[in-house]
Amino acid sequence: TTQYGLSILGAVAIFIVGRMVSKWLRALTYKGMKRAKMDETLSRFLSSLVGYAVLAFTLIAVLSQFGIQTASLVAVLGAAGLAVGLALQGTLSHVASGVMILIFRPFKIGDYIENDSGVSGTVESIGLFMTELDTPQNVRIIVPNGKMWDSVLSNYNTHKIRRADIVVGIDYSDDMDKAISIMTKALQADERLSKKKDLKVVVSSLGDSSVNLTARAWVNANDYWLFKVDANKLVKEAFDKGGISIPFPQRVVHMQK
Repeated sequence: TTQYGLSILGAVAIFIVGRMVSKWLRALTYKGMKRAKMDETLSRFLSSLVGYAVLAFTLIAVLSQFGIQTASLVAVLGAAGLAVGLALQGTLSHVASGVMILIFRPFKIGDYIENDSGVSGTVESIGLFMTELDTPQNVRIIVPNGKMWDSVLSNYNTHKIRRADIVVGIDYSDDMDKAISIMTKALQADERLSKKKDLKVVVSSLGDSSVNLTARAWVNANDYWLFKVDANKLVKEAFDKGGISIPFPQRVVHMQK
């Protein structure tokens, strides 16, 4: 009876100490990850794993106080864990991908991204199982993390500035140098142009019906889409004032008798 009572006291002591150590390590892990500026979701997830791991070892130690063969219990738990892992391998792969995304940060909340399947949108949330995107049409897209991590991603907000290519065709009879000068002055008047890189207007190709000019303008990533829309209007108005025409598609037909 005395031996049994001592076993109970020992088990209670081990449980209390194990629980205290679990909470301490959990808090320590969380604080360490926060200092390292890790993602909040990942910090909570990994600190919880540390806490549960300590509790699992504590439970095994408690059972051993009562003479239970823990080696066989560990083997059973290992087999059960393997079975659960195989049954949930798809879900667990999404969790693993979510952890990788949160650690390596190929994108962050607020970035506009597109994967190789054509799914694109602004990142609204990054969880352990899935990533949520909002399209420009305000449609919410929910993508499993496995598909995000295993695909080729384009992140349109990684760099602070982007190059906007504005392509406009002019008539073959128009003065190219004059058109380039007009197009350059029209776009340089826009305050959204980056001061880090120069605007360049070039003759990019000779089309079937027009000489195509391309303006390579560098703007802030957040201004990219609005600048492209406004630039087309600015160039058209400037060409109208300067007497530069933008031709319609034409085809020359030779009739033979």
